[in-house]
Amino acid sequence: MIEAKDKAQHVVRLADGEDLMAGLHGLELDSGVILSGIGMVRDAELGYWNGETYEIHRIPEACELLTMQGNVGLLENGDTVVHAHLTLARRDGTVAGGHLIRATVANTVEAFLLELPGIALHRKPEASGLVGLFPEVRG
Repeated sequence: MIEAKDKAQHVVRLADGEDLMAGLHGLELDSGVILSGIGMVRDAELGYWNGETYEIHRIPEACELLTMQGNVGLLENGDTVVHAHLTLARRDGTVAGGHLIRATVANTVEAFLLELPGIALHRKPEASGLVGLFPEVRG
């Protein structure tokens, strides 16, 4: 991974074979916004929340990463939560999208993130089974 950081701005380039989710976790952000991500991924697993659980859709072939956006926050135990959604285009032009469960970088992924130094993004389990977002101004 190649990373450039200036105050609250992060620009990241992940290389072929890197785990996309691990790369995002490795940025050491505790509150941030994933503004954009482009490139290619393979072996993607995207989730669709059906109201009770995530239905996993596997896309093994290499696809263009058209969009990636989301946020990074913290659980009460201090673990980082990356909540990202992807839109992928297959070779034939069909598109799939969903909640990022996992994906491997194919060729490269370029991502742009903004750290939120004045806002804490807390994640807490909710009755729905999801981990809800609870933002607050840092004191």
